[in-house]
Amino acid sequence: MVEEKKFHRQFNYAFIDERTKKEIRRKLLKAVCIPGYQVPYSSPEMPIARGWGTGGLHITLSLIGKEDTFKIIDQGSDASVNACNLRDFVKNTTDCDTTFETSKATLIQTRHRITEEELKAHQIMIFQVPQPEPLRGVERYEKKTREMHAEADYAKMWVSLYESFVRFGDIMRGAGYPVKVNGRYVMSPSPIPRWDIPNLSDAECLYLFGAGREKRLYAVPPHTTVEPLEFEDVKFKIEQFEGLKCEITGEQIAFLDELYGSDGKTTHVVNDSDFMNQIKEKERPIQWVNRYLTEKIEKTFNKN
Repeated sequence: MVEEKKFHRQFNYAFIDERTKKEIRRKLLKAVCIPGYQVPYSSPEMPIARGWGTGGLHITLSLIGKEDTFKIIDQGSDASVNACNLRDFVKNTTDCDTTFETSKATLIQTRHRITEEELKAHQIMIFQVPQPEPLRGVERYEKKTREMHAEADYAKMWVSLYESFVRFGDIMRGAGYPVKVNGRYVMSPSPIPRWDIPNLSDAECLYLFGAGREKRLYAVPPHTTVEPLEFEDVKFKIEQFEGLKCEITGEQIAFLDELYGSDGKTTHVVNDSDFMNQIKEKERPIQWVNRYLTEKIEKTFNKN
């Protein structure tokens, strides 16, 4: 009879001490109750430097249990250095199951992307956020930005968007496009592309955001309205990939990465590695994929 291998550790479960976990959970409850509001928290020291995903890791380690299945992506990929190292760290400190498949995960930690596959009510997506303050580009002082949020005074942000349009003929904001949550707080969605903004609104899952370096937590609860800032005559637009196809799947779907070969030529591949593999292996019929993506876009932009 083979003896079952036991899980040994020389530190607290999930590395963080229980008192700090409780503090982070309490702050997350406040963030869920006030969608889009930045809640200060302690941001404890971790065995990785701040700026490399500590905020997301704090949330993950405070929520994860042995029954959870953990997935982590970095710019859509399961196999990047950042994703692999943090996956190993979470696995070694919790002994939880890990997966590359979006549908099987209960906790998904991400750096700058939302999965192409629609998340369900039992899933939580956790964002690593470098700069949580959407007003930082128009106001340098933290005290003043907090006052602006309290008074819902976002005039400087609107002026910034208008100046961008006047100067360039369009709103030149790509990743991290500012959004208004629940009709109240302007929020930074982390540096996700515009393509992912529609996924934030009226989602079934819970979105949690952690900025370890800036010591801030915030959240978008399920079925909460998230609207990109736009003018009546200048509408928000997502990235366009007209005439481009994925080099691996041959399909014209999803958010595409541009890759440069040694010969200088460029190719494009689906950014979400699990989504691309499902299409490649025919686990997701292409008709289903096209219908889902069409519904996702029309759901948010039918007013345009």
